[in-house]
Amino acid sequence: MKKIIVFFLICFLMQQQANAQLTRYIIKLKDKAFSGYSLANPQLFLTSRAIQRREKYGIPVDSTDLPVTERYLDSIRMAGAVTILNYSKWLNQVAIKTTDAAALAKINAFPFVAGSTAIASFTNGAIQPVNKYLEIPENQVLTGDAPESSLTDQYDYGFSHGQVAIHNGQFLHNLGFMGQGMQIAVLDAGFYHYQNLPTFDSIRINNQILGTWDFVKNEESVNEDHQHGMQCLSTIAANMPGMFVGTAPKASFYLYRTEDANSEYPIEEQNWAVGAERADSLGVDVYSVSLGYTTFDDPALNYTYNNMDGNTTMIAKAADLAAKKGILVVVAAGNEGTSSWHYLSTPSDADSVLAVGAVDSLGNIAGFSSYGPSSDNRIKPNVASVGLMTAVANTSTGMPVFGSGTSFACPNMAGLSTCLWQAFPEVNNMSIIDALQQSASRFSNPDNRVGYGIPDVKKAFALLVKKLFQAQLQEIDCIVTGELQIKTGNSINVAIERKINSDPEYQLIKSFTGSGNFATQSLSFTDDLSQVPNGNIYYRIKMQVQGDTSFIIDSILIAHTQSCLPLANSVKMGPNPLQDQLQVIISRTANTSVTLVLFNALGQKIWHVQNNQLPGSQIYKIPTNQLAKGVYSIAFYANGKREWIQKLIK
Repeated sequence: MKKIIVFFLICFLMQQQANAQLTRYIIKLKDKAFSGYSLANPQLFLTSRAIQRREKYGIPVDSTDLPVTERYLDSIRMAGAVTILNYSKWLNQVAIKTTDAAALAKINAFPFVAGSTAIASFTNGAIQPVNKYLEIPENQVLTGDAPESSLTDQYDYGFSHGQVAIHNGQFLHNLGFMGQGMQIAVLDAGFYHYQNLPTFDSIRINNQILGTWDFVKNEESVNEDHQHGMQCLSTIAANMPGMFVGTAPKASFYLYRTEDANSEYPIEEQNWAVGAERADSLGVDVYSVSLGYTTFDDPALNYTYNNMDGNTTMIAKAADLAAKKGILVVVAAGNEGTSSWHYLSTPSDADSVLAVGAVDSLGNIAGFSSYGPSSDNRIKPNVASVGLMTAVANTSTGMPVFGSGTSFACPNMAGLSTCLWQAFPEVNNMSIIDALQQSASRFSNPDNRVGYGIPDVKKAFALLVKKLFQAQLQEIDCIVTGELQIKTGNSINVAIERKINSDPEYQLIKSFTGSGNFATQSLSFTDDLSQVPNGNIYYRIKMQVQGDTSFIIDSILIAHTQSCLPLANSVKMGPNPLQDQLQVIISRTANTSVTLVLFNALGQKIWHVQNNQLPGSQIYKIPTNQLAKGVYSIAFYANGKREWIQKLIK
């Protein structure tokens, strides 16, 4: 045993000499044995909101959700002159700081340790990273009149109008989807003066900032650090009507500092993973990640393009795990388009994130926006948003200034993605990404600068309505009945249209005026084909939103081959036992005065209808969902004479 310890000590003394400046390490653990937690009791390590997300989207709680084993942490902490900086349950690893080679050797000899990797110096390196952020001109307060928003829009966006309108973002806002009830984690380098800049008055007054943490200094305050995160936040959360309005101004936020703006080391990737885990455990819906890594202050730690495969870097692994937990992860593609590197940065290479490149408000590609694809040849970036001359908050006044970088394209897209998901909580994070990509300007011809292009959230909205839409149409005795399940609400109308061979255009046969909250509703209609010649009949379901936007939800073919005049009089009825609605199909060979009467068990009439029915068949619908359990009966009268009575059970 002494020989083994001496061997490890010699090895790590040599390693320390080779990496004299690297004093922060990742300790990789083998397992989570003796953790004291059980997958059967997730409420001990996940909030109810986080558990609800997993249940809603069918995501199992697994071993990556379990906390790091406490006794392992104790052993590492007591190994010598060692400080634990943080630890990641997803990656099952611990970040430590030490210059004690013997302690490091002892830690590596523990049976539960898989190995260690030097990742950073304790103090900032002498070499400063180049172009870590595209700097924003300070005090460049915008002058002149702001672009005018439509008088019918919910917000007067001011100088941010272009970055919202390029995606038709006002469409979602006008429908009432502004981020309410949604939670966004912004993980960045600091949120300088967010506590007193007027840009954030609204989210402060309305208690939309749910929590903060500095994972670099391990403290709560993030107000005194770098301005980059504050400016990214402003593109989402600003609410200064006529001057500057963000893309999800009513969302709630967690503000996490994971990035040390004064240096560049992989410890920041570890910080991000730990911050992402905390946000997940709290139940956050969306991450906005305007960070990216390619090269470091120590060139020995640099990545190559081959590492941009979505599965190699620490932060890409953590980002994909976040997506696996059901979180929508939106990431800046990087600002290296004009550099010798010019490729995307990590974690935008991750398999399951929405990587965002930069354009201006007219859709022109920003030269600095990093190139895809990923090194394993996947489409990257996924989409593009406004990151060239983006309206962001000035660090001194909070008034809008223009700044550039995929750093701002990312939160601009993250806010609109949040509003879209707010409208369609039935679908998961990957379905939101898919809808945004399908709605984008280059979906049929993606490239390596903007991926699938510039998303149109109005089109994405239509795609998701179609995805959730269900319809059943059937013809019985020349009567077509349609049962629809469709998301609709206030300011949204649904039209049923029909076209037969002799019609030059579709004809309206039924319309529904939307009411209530935007939610899945059941709509039904009937169409009498007794006067329609045999042949193919096309039905079209059309949605009109706010009077100016319409799109086709579905088209359905009915092969109409039935003879519409019945050979005999008949009555068909169902279901029995009763459910929500009783349908009675009455077929007559001649004009008939039809009466239907519903009786309770005492013989009292509780519902009736009378109709002069032409030759053919007609469906009569009787609402029965409010009836109490019991025995009922229904009688049919033809020309005043009772011809039929049937017992019913509820």
